[in-house]
Amino acid sequence: MTTETTTQQKTALWKSFVAIAQPYFFPRIRGGAWKTLLLLCMLLVLLFGVLFLIASGLTLTVHYFAPELTARIAPGLVAVVQSLLLSKSWLIAVILGVPLLVFVFFRRYLRLRRQAWILLAIVLLLSLSVTGINVAFSYVGNYFTNALVKKDQGMAYMFVAVYFCSFLVGIPIVALYGYVQDYLGMRWREWLTGEFLGNYFKNRSYYDIEAEGKIDNPDQRIMEDIRSFTRTSLGFLLIILGSLMDLVSFSGILWSKSALLVAVVLGYSIIGTGITALIGRRLVRLNFNQLRYEADFRYSLVHVRDNTESIAFYQGEKPEVDQIKGRFRNVLKNFGLLIGWQRNLSFFTTAYSYLPVVLPFLILFPQYFGGKIEYGDMVQANFAFTQVYAALSLIVSQIEPITNFAAGVQRLSVFSEAIAPDRNLPAGIRSEEADGFALHDVTLMTPDRKHTLVQNLSVAPESRGNLLLVGESGVGKSSLLRAIAGLWNQGQGVIERPPLDEIFFLPQRPYMLLGSLRQQLIYPRLDKDISDTELHEVLKTVRLEDLPERVGGFDVELDWADVLSLGEQQRLAFARLLVNRPAYAVLDEATSALDVANEANLYNCLKKLGIHYISVGHRPSIIDFHDNVLELQGQGRWRMLSIREYLQGVS
Repeated sequence: MTTETTTQQKTALWKSFVAIAQPYFFPRIRGGAWKTLLLLCMLLVLLFGVLFLIASGLTLTVHYFAPELTARIAPGLVAVVQSLLLSKSWLIAVILGVPLLVFVFFRRYLRLRRQAWILLAIVLLLSLSVTGINVAFSYVGNYFTNALVKKDQGMAYMFVAVYFCSFLVGIPIVALYGYVQDYLGMRWREWLTGEFLGNYFKNRSYYDIEAEGKIDNPDQRIMEDIRSFTRTSLGFLLIILGSLMDLVSFSGILWSKSALLVAVVLGYSIIGTGITALIGRRLVRLNFNQLRYEADFRYSLVHVRDNTESIAFYQGEKPEVDQIKGRFRNVLKNFGLLIGWQRNLSFFTTAYSYLPVVLPFLILFPQYFGGKIEYGDMVQANFAFTQVYAALSLIVSQIEPITNFAAGVQRLSVFSEAIAPDRNLPAGIRSEEADGFALHDVTLMTPDRKHTLVQNLSVAPESRGNLLLVGESGVGKSSLLRAIAGLWNQGQGVIERPPLDEIFFLPQRPYMLLGSLRQQLIYPRLDKDISDTELHEVLKTVRLEDLPERVGGFDVELDWADVLSLGEQQRLAFARLLVNRPAYAVLDEATSALDVANEANLYNCLKKLGIHYISVGHRPSIIDFHDNVLELQGQGRWRMLSIREYLQGVS
């Protein structure tokens, strides 16, 4: 793999991350990514200024009430703070004022995103506070160690007290830091899940994804990948910020002890990061595949649970087990490769993490034994070296989470592009709204465009009536209904149809949603208010009047696909149609499981209510309920007949 290819992949990964992460904080507009980054930088500058003012205020307040204590604990600190506040007041004003002006300038873009930025500001302020506490602890540790070496009992006890006071201050900060981080992640996940769900169901993207089969396990991507994305993104942001603050804060301490230490930690970290990046590059693809194989394995188990009765009737346990084991073998095979590469990486990272334990001591030994520095200075330098080393070795320490995260970003990015409202859809059959149904030179192809189902089909408005669609199995009857519904558009021509909210589609196996009997009847308009009396009348019309009493009422939630037979489900679907009272109905063998008497009753109901319909069916018993017959003959051929012509041909 060339360097150019690797760079392109990293650039593509970064763009994918920004495309997913940015909209929660800033709209998708030209230059939005850079504006978001600018706002983030301005926020950090503002928070740094706020934290400086808070720390200065606390220092001066303690000095006001206990000047001798501050003089002993931190000699010269009060003077430095007072000098900065007086001589650098203009700089503090700039640090506070410029970011506020930038946020005011972009306020129209941030009006709907105030909560996100407020929560982010709190998290970052707490993160900066944690870094400040660590710096303070390094000095407390230095002075405490020196007091022990000198056997200065009074100073030792005093710094123990200082440590406990700092500890009490730090507890709520660290606790709130974790809580607010998780809370922001939860809100971000809520928003991002809503965006993905909205696009997933918009323009029937969920149907296109399933039909094309190019996106595996969208359920996992919405549930697990989004959760991981928000949680890990925030984690990495705070880790990077903390590392930068540690780098800035502790490099100064390290430089004051030994310039050689700074050079050593820089060189050591750069070499380690480069080697780790080379070894870990392969882990991104392996983690991507592992997510996919695990999801495929889980889906195969869910598929068995959803089809237990069919599998039992066919006695299909062996092929199901074989298929599940085959998918599990893919999981294990890829996992074997994954842990092999993780082992190789661990050989290096383990050795890499041990040397810094003694390295700063080795470098400072000459100064210590030469009497130039005290033991506490060496302990503080070791702590500072560890912090700077950890900051510079971010890739080394986080390589496995990074590769997992990169794989998740790739999966979300591909999914996001597949459901984007402005995605490029291939040209095909056009749908136009009209008062009724008509087809003009429609050529319908399979989704992969390899087979033509119907060619140059025209159904004139004057010949519509109630249309019966017939033909041998596999010639494309249901596919033509999908085209009428706008689900398939592969091909060419024009389909005129009423608005989709005036059409009701009934498939052969009705959809039974997870919910109550009431919800089954009023679906998909669940906000519709219909009395129990009206629902009873509808059920009586489809000859299911005993159903509420049998199942325990309209508000009992059951697994309706298991509770009701297919014939009862079909009659319940007709009841749903009668509740919604559409102008048009499309019936895809919607009475195939019913006896002739119930079938006739349902079709008579449609005629009585004046609901026009198109039916797909094989049974002769439904012919008389239609005005015309469209016969698909295979090989793209078709013919339009009146009922009389069709019956004469059949006889």
